[in-house]
Amino acid sequence: MFGIHDFPLFVFSCILLNITPGQDTMYIVGRSMAQGRQAGIMSVLGIMTGVLVHTLLAALGLSVILATSSLAFTVVKIAGAAYLIWIGISFMTARTDPQQASDAPATPLDTWKIYKQGVLTNVLNPKVALFFLSFLPQFVSPGIQPIFLPFLVLGLVLFTTGSIWCLVLAIGAAWLSERFRQYRSAGGLLKKCTGLLFVALGIRLAFSQAH
Repeated sequence: MFGIHDFPLFVFSCILLNITPGQDTMYIVGRSMAQGRQAGIMSVLGIMTGVLVHTLLAALGLSVILATSSLAFTVVKIAGAAYLIWIGISFMTARTDPQQASDAPATPLDTWKIYKQGVLTNVLNPKVALFFLSFLPQFVSPGIQPIFLPFLVLGLVLFTTGSIWCLVLAIGAAWLSERFRQYRSAGGLLKKCTGLLFVALGIRLAFSQAH
């Protein structure tokens, strides 16, 4: 159906991949811990929008550019790493009101900004594009043309399983942070730890290789 084979195996593989800790899951957990459930959910929406973008790029064959051009891969990788590091530094330098730290984030949430940051952190990770190029074709029947439809269907399945898991992570991490925020100055500590996490993710991405 849709030029796809071994579909149950694909779904099972998606679930295993979703629950394996990676950059996206750490980003979502960090956001949720530092800024609460709403920020976590918006981060999930942003990350999953990025997954849809990568799905479309792979289906249209545009992701091949990153696989065949070391320059394109490096440019996107450095941009993504710099963006993560910038977000991390912003967290570490943000001022926290001690009177509010035990209850809620010190400043009102800009949900649209959080969403956009989630999109960019995923889209600017070239290893995600390479993953789509290497993983999805394994479940597309040989000789199927065009491959747009099977790629799109498989990508939507990965999007669905990933969304469910990431929402569970976001809500769970936010719940834990609410318990932690009962202690004075916990909000500031969470933000600094989240900032360090994002900087570490950025450095890791910067030194990652295509293969």
